[in-house]
Amino acid sequence: MRRSPDEAAPGRTDAEVAMTEALLWAAAILLTVAAGWAWNSWRHRANSRRSADRPARGAPTRTGGRRPAPPRPRGTDRPTTAPRSRDTDRATATPTAGEIWWADVPYADGSGSKVRPCLVLRADSRGADVLKITSQDKSDRDDHVRIPTRDWDPDAEHDSYLSLTEPTRISSADFADRAGRCDADLWRKVRNLRHLPTS
Repeated sequence: MRRSPDEAAPGRTDAEVAMTEALLWAAAILLTVAAGWAWNSWRHRANSRRSADRPARGAPTRTGGRRPAPPRPRGTDRPTTAPRSRDTDRATATPTAGEIWWADVPYADGSGSKVRPCLVLRADSRGADVLKITSQDKSDRDDHVRIPTRDWDPDAEHDSYLSLTEPTRISSADFADRAGRCDADLWRKVRNLRHLPTS
């Protein structure tokens, strides 16, 4: 004999059926809440990623604005453009022993050159023998000596170092601007070094 749908299954009371229905409703509610929480969490993460990728107000973008140049680290040589001379006019000045000039000085390995300050040891009509000056800290080396900088480079933040290794020969055309004169005490010491040719 077939039971009607309203009849309870054998062995189950009305209370058990009601409890089962209540548990099913509770499970459905929990699943709905969990789904809503997961959706909100996903939206929050997506918005955070979009905010991180979006440039700040006023910042340059890939398609507009110019990317700022990285700051020049301390301890590197001066920029490759010589400052305008305050002491002399390039058209009438020629290098003289004991002077500091900005010049295009070749690298020791012959791979190129760089505009940098240098100390003139001796000069003639064709060029001069010079010692390189660097703003890098060479205080731990015996072949470099500290050289006062602010007298001839007012933009310098600290003293530089003069290389006492073999001088470099550069032509007259490679000199850019006169910076000033070498410190008198240091120049006397340099002139007393026998391996360096001075005028």
